[in-house]
Amino acid sequence: MTRFDLARDSVRSLNQRLHESPAGHWVVSHPDGRHCIAAGLDAAVDIHIEGHVGYYCAGMNQQADITITGSAGPGVAENMMSGSVRVKGNVSQCAGASAHGGLLIVEGDASARCGISLKGSDIVVAGSVGHMSAFMAQTGRLVICGDAGNFLGDSIYEAVIYLAGKIGELGADCVEKKMTAQHRQCLADLLSASGVEADPDRFRRYGSARKLYHFNSDHAGDY
Repeated sequence: MTRFDLARDSVRSLNQRLHESPAGHWVVSHPDGRHCIAAGLDAAVDIHIEGHVGYYCAGMNQQADITITGSAGPGVAENMMSGSVRVKGNVSQCAGASAHGGLLIVEGDASARCGISLKGSDIVVAGSVGHMSAFMAQTGRLVICGDAGNFLGDSIYEAVIYLAGKIGELGADCVEKKMTAQHRQCLADLLSASGVEADPDRFRRYGSARKLYHFNSDHAGDY
């Protein structure tokens, strides 16, 4: 195990060492809200960050498994390609933005625009999410075990949203869809992989009505 103390050295030094010799298990102490910790990794390394982090932690992650034992600022796991990121607290806005793959787990609540422009990743939020989550989400899955703010799934494409709690106003072109046995099994598998305990039978499924893919004068008022 490699220990790195951000009270004594810089985030730049940490990221450089992770890029040059990333093998094994790392423990990072005293993050104290610093930004861009463990960004741009491309190796199957396990990283445990002891405390709160700032913006873009674990951004562009590939292969690494990163655990944050605190809360995270904007853009955690932004543009993630593979691997996993687990946040044991809450996350700020745009968590998992444009993420192409991998798994993001939020054990607390997520702020606005969680999963914005999602491109294939899976996001599981044990709590609630803020407004405009899954805005323009293209593919991937967003699981919300709590409530959702207004305009959920606004301008969504082929991503799938599973929601257990209450919802405000749905976003443009987002509609509730039938929850089949196959969907419940897929959701159960995803919850199991995330380690978040929730009953799949409590969830509803949301997706695109597919009216906004191309401009249609009959739906001009929806744009």
